[in-house]
Amino acid sequence: MDWKEQYKSFLWILGFFLFAYFMPIEDESFSAAIIAAFDLAKWYAQEHVLLCLIPAFFIAGVIAVFVSQNAVIKYLGGKAKKWVAYSVASVSGTILAVCSCTVLPLFSGIHKRGAGLGPAIAFLYSGPAINILAIILTARILGFELGVARVIGAVTFSIVIGLIMSFIYRKEEKERAAAQLALPEPGEIRPIWQTAFHFFVLVAILVFANWGSPDTSEGFWYFMFDYKWLFVGIFGILFSLSLAFILKLNKLYVFIGSAIVLVTAIIWGSQPLIPFTSAVIILTLLLTFSKGEPNEWLGETWGFTKQIMPLLAAGVLVAGFLLGSADNGNGIIPNEWITNLVGGNSLFSNFFASIVGAFMYFATLTEIPILQGLINSGMGKGPALALLLAGPALSLPNMLVIRSVIGTKKTAVFVSLVVIMSTIVGMIYGGLF
Repeated sequence: MDWKEQYKSFLWILGFFLFAYFMPIEDESFSAAIIAAFDLAKWYAQEHVLLCLIPAFFIAGVIAVFVSQNAVIKYLGGKAKKWVAYSVASVSGTILAVCSCTVLPLFSGIHKRGAGLGPAIAFLYSGPAINILAIILTARILGFELGVARVIGAVTFSIVIGLIMSFIYRKEEKERAAAQLALPEPGEIRPIWQTAFHFFVLVAILVFANWGSPDTSEGFWYFMFDYKWLFVGIFGILFSLSLAFILKLNKLYVFIGSAIVLVTAIIWGSQPLIPFTSAVIILTLLLTFSKGEPNEWLGETWGFTKQIMPLLAAGVLVAGFLLGSADNGNGIIPNEWITNLVGGNSLFSNFFASIVGAFMYFATLTEIPILQGLINSGMGKGPALALLLAGPALSLPNMLVIRSVIGTKKTAVFVSLVVIMSTIVGMIYGGLF
């Protein structure tokens, strides 16, 4: 009998028993924190899973199956020119309106396909940190200086953190690069433009489905928001054509599935989640009963989902319990404590803002109104930038998943680098402005 494993199981059971036995359920703050945890989980499920994570999982599946491993290695692998690898990785987030959790399946996908640790980490950080919508809204709502500082800080962070991670684990990366050189050259199944088209259409659906509401009811950005579902529909048609003529799924089945989605869009036009959900279900069924690459695509997508979703769910519950939710007030840690601790521009206030930002969950663009409220309550400019640089790129759910991909030590190094650099840059910015 493996007594070590038995004691581990016993300690888990004992820990749960002691927690349940002494749980202060009668305490109002504790009860409110539990409600806040489930409130955040409910909001996450309703607002984020269908439109953000599911498209991201399918995109990750495309990377894993359709994107040539040689292509990933060529531009992001250990033997790629550093200026090419880090340039591509550090600006890739500008086209993706994703949060710290949505970027995870994409990061896992490119890392699995052979991307070097440094460029993969640069992509992981830049994805949620510098998407173009967040930068524009930051400049418009929080001020031009803060918007510019966020761009410069995020791009610099992604490159510097990636280089440091690559240097720390250079021996391991060298061995990985050598193994990549030994891989045989596989033949391309289809022209690169076809794979790029399929990938681009999926990314466009992800971007437009999550297009955030601007703070004005006129102009270009409001036009894009007002007609975002029309754009999703247009790219949905292109996606159907891609399924039929690039992936070569049964054209009759694709046509029937597209017609069903169109009918649901006409009937429930005011509730776009219904046709969007029906499209996901039909796509899943089409891929399930297909053979070859399409079925492999579904398998990879499901693999990412199984790996990431349970960790995200646990992380969201813990984050809600500790820090609360937007609609249900405080978690076990009162918001007032946080606000009181991040005023001014001291080392502690910047460090504390970085820590809170790193562990708190921010959905795409939600960091801006949250930060606006904190600034109005007395938060200093330095800690504001520190939270902006640490918050969107990290969260407790995000850390749990990163750990499952690259391990505990590398995750700890990555998180520490983000927190330390956010603290330093926050102090510099607070001193200048």
